[in-house]
Amino acid sequence: MSAALEAVLFDLDGTLLDTAPDMVAALNTLLLERGREPVPFERARMQVSNGALGLLRLGFPELGEAQLEALRNRYLEIYARGLDRGTRLFPGLAEVLAALEARGLPWGIVTNKPAALTEPLLRSLNLAARCACVVSGDSLARRKPHPDPLLHAAASLGIPPSGAVYLGDAPRDIRAGRAAGMRTAAVAWGYLEAGEDPARWGADHLLSHPEEIMTLVFSGRTGR
Repeated sequence: MSAALEAVLFDLDGTLLDTAPDMVAALNTLLLERGREPVPFERARMQVSNGALGLLRLGFPELGEAQLEALRNRYLEIYARGLDRGTRLFPGLAEVLAALEARGLPWGIVTNKPAALTEPLLRSLNLAARCACVVSGDSLARRKPHPDPLLHAAASLGIPPSGAVYLGDAPRDIRAGRAAGMRTAAVAWGYLEAGEDPARWGADHLLSHPEEIMTLVFSGRTGR
């Protein structure tokens, strides 16, 4: 990389954490409450990065946006009761975080997930005290794909945006990172929709496995 890297920032759902087991379980609980059939896990998993509304659109395709928004609160109530039952770091990321910390390189999270869900989840997984910064979807007036959350993260770390790399599993992550002036990396282990190609998102780097983060961060040799 042309300039020294001062921090690594992660999207949460589908990038740092595999939250699909609990988010899909909440959707299927809601569907059963409403007398509907559950959605197959692999089909619903692809929508997890689109948050509650993305999952609700899948489960209730005939409903309009206002009706889906009304269902969102009930979905979030269900999800909050079990948000850490099956959620874990993606394989390989525990080692990545430990390596970053051992080298004194701070890491943080910028997510569209509401703080009321993000913060207890991170505490439950013993990650909250390790994050150098956490910016949730309602921390600011605007969320991704607007660059404000990433600019806020950089400011809270006391570094220029160009000193950070942002990893995400959705096009909005890359748009936000690029708009903020950060280096960006699209991850291929997240919740990709059928036919979606992260190589087309315009990221500076494409990562197929978490261990490649270390190559990117410490040698800069991993590219598109």
